[in-house]
Amino acid sequence: MSKEMISLETAQAIVLDHVLPTPPERIASWQAAGRPLAEDVVTDIDLAPYANSAMDGYAVRAADLAAAGESAPVVLEVIGHEAAGEVFEGAVGVGQTIRIMTGAPLPDGADAVVKYEIVEVLEGDGNEGSRVAFRHAVPVGNDVRRAGLEARAGDVVMRAGEVPSAAGVGLLASAGAAEVAVHTRPVVGIISIGSEIVDPTRVPRRGQIRDANASVLLAAAREAGAEPRFFGIVADDPVSIRELVMRAAAECDMVITSGGASSGDYDYVTALVAQEGEVLFDYISLRPGKAITFGMVRDVPFLGLSGNPAAAAVGFEMLARPAIRRMLGFSAGPRPVQLARIGHDVPKKQERRYYNRARLARDGETGELVVMEAKSQDSSLLGTLQHANCLVMVPEGRRGYAAGDAVPCVRIDIDEGTVL
Repeated sequence: MSKEMISLETAQAIVLDHVLPTPPERIASWQAAGRPLAEDVVTDIDLAPYANSAMDGYAVRAADLAAAGESAPVVLEVIGHEAAGEVFEGAVGVGQTIRIMTGAPLPDGADAVVKYEIVEVLEGDGNEGSRVAFRHAVPVGNDVRRAGLEARAGDVVMRAGEVPSAAGVGLLASAGAAEVAVHTRPVVGIISIGSEIVDPTRVPRRGQIRDANASVLLAAAREAGAEPRFFGIVADDPVSIRELVMRAAAECDMVITSGGASSGDYDYVTALVAQEGEVLFDYISLRPGKAITFGMVRDVPFLGLSGNPAAAAVGFEMLARPAIRRMLGFSAGPRPVQLARIGHDVPKKQERRYYNRARLARDGETGELVVMEAKSQDSSLLGTLQHANCLVMVPEGRRGYAAGDAVPCVRIDIDEGTVL
């Protein structure tokens, strides 16, 4: 397959066209916070299920207080007391009121509540048998939460694709949804390719390097919401690589490798995908990490990333993360982009699109957003990405930026769908 350079947007569209939401599973509703629902949730009762008091105070007939004033208070007889969880079995008649607590059902006959602090107790302790005075008229429905205020029985309270917050799972519980359906976490297999790579527990000999990429990709997959699974380090041997990739494809919803994806003598990934499935692209207008292979291996999405750690991390951010979120049922698009003033010149030597590691902050004096790139954009360096909170994008057709330009910054520290 010839190496035709495609745009990042085209690559992203191809990847997303080849992944589907994972099958649903049922979990406790409180565990669904942060995960898109796989189906609509319908409430089985009205929310609120009955008219209730929004205040500690007195349940009254609004008509009884119509003539109340500072100089002509209306005096009512307290005939009962109702706390939350209790039900007053009688009815409030003319000239009567009951002491009511927040959340208690509005008794028959009453149509308003007056908060306790503005009611004057004339006789007794304010409870049953007391006489209390009201100096202000109130409208019908005053401090009353009506039945069905939030939803009626049979209403959809949360739709498929919506992501419950902590408050949202409380709404689900109120609707009787102790369990809800969410998409299963996709299992993402991670493989490190390279004869020079050794486990982080080993001290590398000359010519060897510790495997940093596996840790980066496992953590990134977990952060995206997947269930990552490490299949190990494999040497630059096509038979061994094929064996491990095929095992991962049989057990996972997606397979990601690092290393072995460029055009070197020992880079076997693209040929393997072509042999066992279909290569959909293998060359992207992207720096770092232009040599990225994506295809289908036995109907399983396969992504072959660069062996350079920062390039692998950026490639995951741009392609694997959106795919994982699609599998989880998220509908939000890419990470938010913010414009900021660049604090220095940014040269660009190549035509392909740059995503430079940088840190964005507000100027302490002016309050404007200022971004400064890492001093080195070497694709082997992870420390620059650790300290970055954004990627400065330099598009194709642009030869860089001058200090002071407003530049687009992809906020890798902020979730997709966030409005800045």
